[in-house]
Amino acid sequence: MRKLWAPWRAKFILHVKKDECIFCTKPKERDEEAYILYRGKYNFIILNIFPYNSGHLMIAPYAHKSSPEYLTKEEYTEMFELLQWSIENLRLALKPDGFNVGFNIGRVAGAGYEGHIHLHIVPRWNGDTNFMPVIGDTKVISVGIEDTYRLLKPLFERES
Repeated sequence: MRKLWAPWRAKFILHVKKDECIFCTKPKERDEEAYILYRGKYNFIILNIFPYNSGHLMIAPYAHKSSPEYLTKEEYTEMFELLQWSIENLRLALKPDGFNVGFNIGRVAGAGYEGHIHLHIVPRWNGDTNFMPVIGDTKVISVGIEDTYRLLKPLFERES
């Protein structure tokens, strides 16, 4: 595998502590520092700092719960209302052709933080899987996280 030099990602990689849950600690930070786009009553929306694509969001409950069946009706309902609103805002801002939406429940399913459920929303564009990941085993993210945050934050500050 070839390496793509991306020194700006060092600040994200170095601050992640393996023994803490980011979905429990990030809401204690200021929105701009944590890339939190919206704070609901039961859930919050945050940009993924290791995105699969530009605009990759996650919705997580404040409560540390490992799987959807443990969410209260209120937590679950708000999460899926925020999913609808997130897709609407991503369509407005980034004009994707589609989305991947889902949970990774358990380490075997790819969960990086298996103890705290979170819903991924990944914008997709026709042609976003090109020769780089297929041939070069390298993913290109075309918009930086700071720019993505500045673009999306105003949309999440308006009423849903």
